[in-house]
Amino acid sequence: MYAVDTEWPADSVEFCPHPDAVNILVCGTYNLEKADPVTSSETADDGFQPQASQRKQLRRGKCMLFALEHTNQSAKGYTGNKLQEVASPAVPDLKWCHRAQSERPMLVAANTEGRVSLHEYVGEECLLKQVQQIECTTADILCLSVDWSNRRYQSSLTRDLGNLVVSMSDGSVALLRPSNTSGLTVTDTWRAHDFEPWIAAWNYWNTYAIYTGGDDLKMKGWDTRQGFSQPTFVNKRFDAGVTTVQSHPYVEHLLAVGSYDDKVRLFDARKPLVPLTEVNVGGGAWRVKWHPSPERRDDLLVACMHDGCKMLRFRNLTGSEISNLDITVTQHFVEHKSMAYGADWSHAYSMARKDSNDSLIASCSFYDHVLHLWQG
Repeated sequence: MYAVDTEWPADSVEFCPHPDAVNILVCGTYNLEKADPVTSSETADDGFQPQASQRKQLRRGKCMLFALEHTNQSAKGYTGNKLQEVASPAVPDLKWCHRAQSERPMLVAANTEGRVSLHEYVGEECLLKQVQQIECTTADILCLSVDWSNRRYQSSLTRDLGNLVVSMSDGSVALLRPSNTSGLTVTDTWRAHDFEPWIAAWNYWNTYAIYTGGDDLKMKGWDTRQGFSQPTFVNKRFDAGVTTVQSHPYVEHLLAVGSYDDKVRLFDARKPLVPLTEVNVGGGAWRVKWHPSPERRDDLLVACMHDGCKMLRFRNLTGSEISNLDITVTQHFVEHKSMAYGADWSHAYSMARKDSNDSLIASCSFYDHVLHLWQG
């Protein structure tokens, strides 16, 4: 097992899916700097001295780039070589785009000053290079999550990035589409939730459909063809905020949904109000990630906040009708000593055998600012 001190609190981690860069890993950090005390020179003329809490707190972050080196024949033999640190406002979420192999890997990073940034990975130089920065909202609003639409269906236009959805801390969500020239542009913004929408995610099988989950205890569906004046459904049957949603890349209609109420629920997207099954994972489920290999389509990785990371195995995930699901917790990673917010599977398939626990996993945690590599 490999661990690295990220220096600042770590909250997001992603392996690159590009065939030429499956050894590349990024980790986002989020450091809330304490406000400086107010000096006497800053006291108002009437003698009123603002409290330090009234001063703007800076949220600073880094996007850390690693190249993984395989030192022997097991996943435990991996080590990480830090290639680069890209300074930015704090980074709540980041996602690699599933592009054609003829194109360079592309990463999007959400930041806490209302923007998302696009970075190409240049393999010849082993560096990320920023190619675009997009204002989704004002600088006092946080971009909380991002997701690309083309996980399953990569465009025939090799430079097309797919659409991007971004959730923001004022309750709104933004839709970004590729422009006719280059990069992305914001085409729609709408009020989605009464409180923070912690997650916005695509249905990878139907890229007109978007799902959002918020601190208002609701999961909602949206259809880009119908506009955003009202959702296609609202599920109010959660006991706490909805934190994460991911569409299954190999089983149509299947959604994994996590919540602060310590539960992961599976939904049929055609019946999104009642879960097919649910499991208590012992901690708030901040991120869920389906295994990227079809041979291990039954496996779901969960970042469980105060209870480490867990790997769930759902039997009978086959066919269009999903029923009689059997759930097993096959692994519990307990090395994180604080809030585990980020987790992801490697896209290297050489060890992705059905019913095995030998894929490479990366996970990161907040207050102990650590990134772990482990096997699962």
